[in-house]
Amino acid sequence: MATLPAGETSDKIVPKLPSPLPGIYPSGDEPTRDMDSNGWPHNKRNKAASLIRKGFALQLAGDQHLASVMQYGIDEYEEGSYAFSGPALNNTWPRRWWPTLASDHKPLYGKPTYTGNFEDGFSNKVTVHAVANPTKTGLQPEVIFDRATGYGMVIFDPKTQEIKMECWPRYTDMSQSTKEQYPGWPVKIKLEDNYGKKALGYLPTIISDISNPVVQLIDKKSKEVIYTRRFLGNEISLKVFSEGKYVVKIGESSNTFNKGKVYKFKLDK
Repeated sequence: MATLPAGETSDKIVPKLPSPLPGIYPSGDEPTRDMDSNGWPHNKRNKAASLIRKGFALQLAGDQHLASVMQYGIDEYEEGSYAFSGPALNNTWPRRWWPTLASDHKPLYGKPTYTGNFEDGFSNKVTVHAVANPTKTGLQPEVIFDRATGYGMVIFDPKTQEIKMECWPRYTDMSQSTKEQYPGWPVKIKLEDNYGKKALGYLPTIISDISNPVVQLIDKKSKEVIYTRRFLGNEISLKVFSEGKYVVKIGESSNTFNKGKVYKFKLDK
């Protein structure tokens, strides 16, 4: 996820791009076709995003890429899982995200204008939640502090299945009470947010004799695993996306699944 000045076809220009003052939105950028993103070919990217969400997985990335939190779209926006790319401690390749905004663009509520729904350079749907763009900090040396350097942290709470993503500037003094993360962070989500596709309906509620079970949903006809996840407690509510028959397997882990029970889902007419 990155933009370049319109007409640029290579990101070799990236280290030479000036960092703007805080609050300045550079004009004339457009999403770039960065092969390093694995966003191409479009159909293979969507297949990968579909596979990742089967495990309700948060994707983590690093290297010298733009620090960001986004959610994959597939056929529609917000259908996939979230991805967090942390900042580099030292960044010689300060990528940026300042897309030219369409007249009808709607940023996320309370967030900067560069958030919301976009298509990257390969026409892949992404919902941008937070970005640490390079900006002038007034700190020396500029080559370190003006390039959105720092570190990321992800805190998983297994008792609540909440996930908190943090993004800290390199210059942050953690001993100070006024310390602040990059704008837009922390970002908090729940495990279930990592399979964003909206349900057509739900199977009948299942009460398990196992506390906090791992549950797998399988399409009975195609035998495709729709998703696998751990639930809290013993009450299981499984969303489905089409009419049909489904096999539900339950266990303390994926190694202890039972043989499964068949459930039928049909829309009320």
